[in-house]
Amino acid sequence: MKRLFIIALALVTIQGIAQERKERPNRENRTQRMSDLTPEEMATLQTKKMTLHLDLNESQQKQIHKLNLENATAKKEMMETFKAKKESNSKEKPSKEERLKMMNAKLDHQIATKARMKSILSKEQFEKWETDQEKMRKHAMSQRNNNERRKGDNQKN
Repeated sequence: MKRLFIIALALVTIQGIAQERKERPNRENRTQRMSDLTPEEMATLQTKKMTLHLDLNESQQKQIHKLNLENATAKKEMMETFKAKKESNSKEKPSKEERLKMMNAKLDHQIATKARMKSILSKEQFEKWETDQEKMRKHAMSQRNNNERRKGDNQKN
């Protein structure tokens, strides 16, 4: 009985070690699916999610949809710019001044968005929104760290 248990345990262990790490198939196509949406569609989806999560009224929905539409349009333009640079095989990285300019623009946009959200949402809704934003930032950072770790592991092998 002990031998049978040990053999079964060894087989399970070997099988677990031998299997390759499989990525989720939906992850690869997620960015492609989102890039296929128009800014209007992205804004509508985002507004509906926020309506469900923050319990927005009609007036808030209209204001937030307008804000989401502006953000989605800017995001779509930025994605197209990066895609064009990538397709032109331009491997040169932005200079220090260009990176600083981009980071300042990004932070200015975040400050403006936060101020507009504060004026649209009630105090409780705004606090909930801020908490969610912080969770998303932490999740994005952990994903970025995981990706960097995977790249390092792949380069070692």
